[in-house]
Amino acid sequence: MPNLLVPVVLALVALVAAPVNAETIGGNPGPAHNYVCPHSDGKPPLDCYLDAVQHLYTMCRNVKSIEILEFGYDKSTEGTNGAKSESCLDKQKQNIAHPYSAALKEVRKSKLAVEALRGLQETWLAAMSGLAWHTGESDADYKARVAKPYEEFSQRIEKVRTSLAESETKIAKKDAKAKPKHAAKAAAKTPATKAKTH
Repeated sequence: MPNLLVPVVLALVALVAAPVNAETIGGNPGPAHNYVCPHSDGKPPLDCYLDAVQHLYTMCRNVKSIEILEFGYDKSTEGTNGAKSESCLDKQKQNIAHPYSAALKEVRKSKLAVEALRGLQETWLAAMSGLAWHTGESDADYKARVAKPYEEFSQRIEKVRTSLAESETKIAKKDAKAKPKHAAKAAAKTPATKAKTH
């Protein structure tokens, strides 16, 4: 019995010694417990959101696959048989809300990136809702259908990144054009200032 007590005490000491203000990523303490965007620790909010889109979809897809294995396609949605996947959908919709909001804030200067991000979120929500098996659907058809969103996610993620890069290039060019004008105005004022001092 005393041998079992040592690991329990060590575990409690480790919990107490853990920092109270642990870093949070995607609403979860990270990086060890980052379940929302596990491949984006320490990266900006947009990276977290783009990671979460694919990761959270995969989580619910796996839950649905387990239900199908357990009950079969025909009965996977009967009664409470689909309760775990329904719970997963609700949970992941809540989990993605903060990263999505933070990503929108990060790209707010780019109207195109904001639109692309909103399109990605709509696509993700539709894919999540579409994880249920459709009556009469074959095993091959179901698997192909639930695998298809990854391709669309990738295309829309690329669109978000491209739109953001284009906007940043335009802003940089605009700033570069504005600098010579400011420098010329400053240079024009300098001789007049010198003349007043003489």
